Amino acid sequence: MIVLRTRLVGPPILLAAGLLLVGAGGCERTPTIGPAGREIRVAAAADLKFALDDAAAEFMKRNPDTKVTATYGSSGTLYAQLTNDAPFDLFLSADIDYPRKLIEQERAARESEFLYAVGHLVVWVPNGSGLDLDRLGLKAVTDPAVRKVALANPKTAPYGRAAEAALKTQGLYDGVKDRLVFGENVAQTAQFAESGAADVGLIALSLAMSPAMKDKGRYWLVPLDAYPRLEQGGVILTGARDAEAARSFRAFLTGPDGRAVLKRYGFTLPGE
Repeated sequence: MIVLRTRLVGPPILLAAGLLLVGAGGCERTPTIGPAGREIRVAAAADLKFALDDAAAEFMKRNPDTKVTATYGSSGTLYAQLTNDAPFDLFLSADIDYPRKLIEQERAARESEFLYAVGHLVVWVPNGSGLDLDRLGLKAVTDPAVRKVALANPKTAPYGRAAEAALKTQGLYDGVKDRLVFGENVAQTAQFAESGAADVGLIALSLAMSPAMKDKGRYWLVPLDAYPRLEQGGVILTGARDAEAARSFRAFLTGPDGRAVLKRYGFTLPGE
């Protein structure tokens, strides 16, 4: 049978009460679609959690002999695993730098590199928050009522680096650095904000628009000129067990139907 398996690298993460709990040991959801003979193993940035699940499910409906297995985590953590020969066919990063490093190390072919989306950073607060995001924007993090501000670990997560850069660009970093709490990846950062462990989260728009969070809070889109452009790219790995299947999924993701899914989750698409 076709099985969509998803797991997330890092500490346990809960996105919205009653939804999906995933951790280092992995949590699988296994909708039955049909018989499977091939498998595409994808290492994917955590901001793709919901968008890629939807895209993979659509791909598998059209390719009933193929199974997509996605493992989610921070791009840097996944990159480190790939440099240690982790068994994946396709890497989807939240930036383009990690895929290019793999190319430099000959762990991916240069011609396999592709850009699939441009990500966006948002300021997110739960519905019960009294913060006026429309008025305050990013300055909401400096409000006296805010005790903790969540962002992804800048050392391993492109969205964390973007959040840190935005705070510094706007001259806010020094005033809030003692309030910062760091998620292992941007999905855990979203969980911190959604659960109340942090008052404000600097997270991916794709997660703010996900079924798990879209009715749980409000967000403000951080201007693109406040942080380095989040060009999200991928590569097919030289150790791919089924490179042909990986290429077919890449073609789907960058084609009209895959782009439509990514657009639905707030990504800007290449060429736009």
